[in-house]
Amino acid sequence: MSSPANADARGFSNWIANFRSRANAAGISDRTFNAAFQGAQYLQDSIDRDRNQSEFVKPLADYMATAASDDRVRNGRAMLQQHSRLLSRIEATYNVEPHVVLAVWGMESNYGQRRGNTPLISTLATLAYDGRRGRFFESQLIAALKILQNGDVAPRNMTGSWAGAMGHTQFIPTSYEAYAVDFTGDGRRDIWADDPSDALASTAAYFRRFGWQKGQPWGVEVLLPRGFDFSQTGRSVTRSPAAWAQVGVGDVNGRAVPNYGNASLITPTGAGGPAFLVFRNFDVISRYNNAEAYIIGVGHLGDRIRGMDKLRSQWPAGERRLRRSERTELQQRLTNAGFSTGGVDGQIGPNTRAAIKAYQASRGLPQDGHPSYGLLERLR
Repeated sequence: MSSPANADARGFSNWIANFRSRANAAGISDRTFNAAFQGAQYLQDSIDRDRNQSEFVKPLADYMATAASDDRVRNGRAMLQQHSRLLSRIEATYNVEPHVVLAVWGMESNYGQRRGNTPLISTLATLAYDGRRGRFFESQLIAALKILQNGDVAPRNMTGSWAGAMGHTQFIPTSYEAYAVDFTGDGRRDIWADDPSDALASTAAYFRRFGWQKGQPWGVEVLLPRGFDFSQTGRSVTRSPAAWAQVGVGDVNGRAVPNYGNASLITPTGAGGPAFLVFRNFDVISRYNNAEAYIIGVGHLGDRIRGMDKLRSQWPAGERRLRRSERTELQQRLTNAGFSTGGVDGQIGPNTRAAIKAYQASRGLPQDGHPSYGLLERLR
């Protein structure tokens, strides 16, 4: 009797044979296909990791301590010196500042130290064959084959993470196809090489494409006045820094925030933690990774690399993101209590935050709209 692993491997081989026609229809030649799949293997580890991804529930205090650790800041400043000429050329070309590019590099691969060594064609084909997110991974596999066909990298050098992110700044293949650049002028967009030039320039090109505004911060840490109306927090409320100053919102030194454009006030851990006025560039970083913790991590790491101080306010100890099951429960309990979230899907969007604020108002609580574990316990 054959083992499940052998059965999966045989099914994988059959899937590859059937996939060839779809790849050909997408413009992939048999020559490219054969070279790419020579030695391709079914990777059970990729399946296991995809099915057992732990939800991001690390307390934000712990996440930020890693994101902008003293070592990562020190190494980022060293990279700023080591690659100063390259980063200046990138800035002149794409109008994205060096500290921003370095922060993404530091967050994604620890400045190139963790680029991933999983064979990309094998992992993408395995995940496409598995089918849980088959359409997504097949689209990434087609894009990866186009990259090979273009000659940007040899199959043996096309490596990345188990989920298909590649190179120094962890592009997925479709993003690479659309935004990667050949900054060295050698005819290849090589984000895998030890030389990070193409990878860092590609990240800057990506940011410029989505509207990065040079000279504008991602956000500014602010202090809120006693008795502040937390119902004004959240991305749906935008005001000029001067208008925020009129209601007592200033920087950590008590001064009005300069006019970098309209801003929203966010409190990532609710009324008890740091507060930030965030600008258009916050949205640009979100195109790279939409997790709020990631955006703040990149922004703050970049600020530290360019010499700014640590945050003045402390993150609340133990405050973490709710698991999906807890978010669903929160929505259901809010709805049952008469505060409709517009659906129970585990996604915390504007409707859920509005429901939280309405509940908080009814109980005389600060209306920060924050889906905390404490709020869930109160609803229970």
